[in-house]
Amino acid sequence: MHSITCSDSRVVPALITGARPGELFELRTAGNIVPPYASGRPTGEAATIEYAVEVLGVSDVVVCGHSHCGAVGALVRGDDLTAVPAVRDWLAHAADDPTVTGTATTASDTDDPTVAAGVQNHVLTQLLRLRSYPCVEQRLAKGQLRLRGWYYEVHTGSVREHRATTDAFEAL
Repeated sequence: MHSITCSDSRVVPALITGARPGELFELRTAGNIVPPYASGRPTGEAATIEYAVEVLGVSDVVVCGHSHCGAVGALVRGDDLTAVPAVRDWLAHAADDPTVTGTATTASDTDDPTVAAGVQNHVLTQLLRLRSYPCVEQRLAKGQLRLRGWYYEVHTGSVREHRATTDAFEAL
């Protein structure tokens, strides 16, 4: 499995999945952002995704967002990030995403349900963005890869997975 998660220390993919060493290939970015694919302009994120899909031959790629996400929260609230220009520029990959401020049917972040809904919608956007990567598109077309969206509640440890049939995040 290839896990794309936030760099927040409360999100530990091996603990969430019960994976043992060698069973999980991780990509951790602030806000679990998958940058747009740009041919001829490789990024570390693109290289990590390509390596997992092409070299390791993972069968599942999971994008996992989480409750109380500072990155998505900053986007939802429209925080002023001028003091942290690298963070501001990184989050710009998601700032134009209109779904970050949308609503989700299973928002469970009781402190700020708007952020929870934004995180869940953000996960779905990252899954769509993954489809623009040629290696992902090819493996999907061959039926050799599944893209999965998860929402992790940091205070309870519960995980919800997006189900296309209901268009909702449901308990695993």
